[in-house]
Amino acid sequence: MAKIEFDKLEAGQEVHSLKIPVITHANLVRYAGASGDFNPIHNDPDFAKSNGLDGTIAHGMYVMAQIGRLCTEWADQKQIRFFGIKFKAMTKPGEILTCFATVKRKKEDNGEKLVTLTVEAKNEAGEVKAGGDLIIAC
Repeated sequence: MAKIEFDKLEAGQEVHSLKIPVITHANLVRYAGASGDFNPIHNDPDFAKSNGLDGTIAHGMYVMAQIGRLCTEWADQKQIRFFGIKFKAMTKPGEILTCFATVKRKKEDNGEKLVTLTVEAKNEAGEVKAGGDLIIAC
């Protein structure tokens, strides 16, 4: 992980991206086991269809975790001051996501150099699945 240089960052600059391999049913089953979220809309296609979906969907928190991976690949966890995500669209097995971090603004607050980044996960068609803000101290 390279040192983040506050003075070299500019609003609109993409600072990091992370491509997530295709989301599989097995990924979702493993995530359910790790998280304890066994809602059948994530692992039972018949149940999901009987509830108005066209198949299973990824856990929103699974997608958020991928954005979290992006953040901690770029910044040390100790630098993170805020991480907030909103879910915007359902993610389905078979999709490939790419997560992005883009500088939104910079400021100094009580002697601390802070960078706010827009972070989001998009599928290959450009549909934003989840996004929000990350604030780090440099």
